[in-house]
Amino acid sequence: MGGCGEVEVVALPVQKYPEKPITVIVPYNAGGGLDLTARSLEKLAIKHLGQPLTIINKPGGAGAIGWNEVAAAPTDGYTTGATASELLLLSLYESGKYNYITALSPLAQVTAVPMLLAVQADQPWQTLSDMVEYAKKHPGKLKFGNNGSGSFPHILCEMLNHDAGIQIEQVPFSGAGETIPALLGGHIQLAFVSPVPIKEHVKSGKVKILAVTGKQRMDDPLFAQVPTLKELGIDITIDNWHGIAVPKETPVAVKNKLAEGLKAIINDPEFKENMERVGNKVEYLGPQESTDKWIDDSQKLQKTLQESGILEQIKKQKK
Repeated sequence: MGGCGEVEVVALPVQKYPEKPITVIVPYNAGGGLDLTARSLEKLAIKHLGQPLTIINKPGGAGAIGWNEVAAAPTDGYTTGATASELLLLSLYESGKYNYITALSPLAQVTAVPMLLAVQADQPWQTLSDMVEYAKKHPGKLKFGNNGSGSFPHILCEMLNHDAGIQIEQVPFSGAGETIPALLGGHIQLAFVSPVPIKEHVKSGKVKILAVTGKQRMDDPLFAQVPTLKELGIDITIDNWHGIAVPKETPVAVKNKLAEGLKAIINDPEFKENMERVGNKVEYLGPQESTDKWIDDSQKLQKTLQESGILEQIKKQKK
């Protein structure tokens, strides 16, 4: 991670950049939490960047397909990537084409939200303890949807299996856009999901939430009574963040211009209102703070994965 902490702050003149639309590659399907974050940025791009953002979804490989394209993109500032916590996991597995921690430069963190343990509302479990007891009595009966082998939801489920002493079968999908319909249709029984895409299904009574992964309960009234995993005796406390990054070798002046524009968008009251409307919590961090968080989160995840044995398990699965 040697180069990750080096965030250039030298201000160089930027001629007419940007002169054309800026692409944002979202490495998951349309409709998921990260996709909705990117599309919220898109709405105010003209106002603060002077050019539109073009959202392109490139799902697959737990995010690797999209992030590989960002890492290999021209360093002219016209290709950016929407980032999430999975980016750090893929780098830890050492199985991808790139180490994203060093191949990409974060420009901004936009949100930081916990993941929710969602189940169909008509399942007999009212609490996490009920579900764990059922899983122990019916080994192999439950299926857990995730966003692909090695994805953040996959790791959360492996952590849950490890800490609760259960074994729920993993079913990989290419993103929340497939996982949630599978949950609603009864093809899987559980999933860790972001608040944004699942909120309406909770309101309609089709889905219930057993726990959240954050350090504290959520502010959102819809989820305020849902306990944290930590409260329930499961040692999982982690948020899933969303951000924007560019290829590492992008010129300093271009990075600065993009970072300034993104900060203006994220701090715009209209943007915050849009994000609150879909249930996403804005938590802005600039380039240096984002870089520091990438390093800190990566070290925490590596420690957790090694202590639980999950890191070696995933590496073997991905060979």
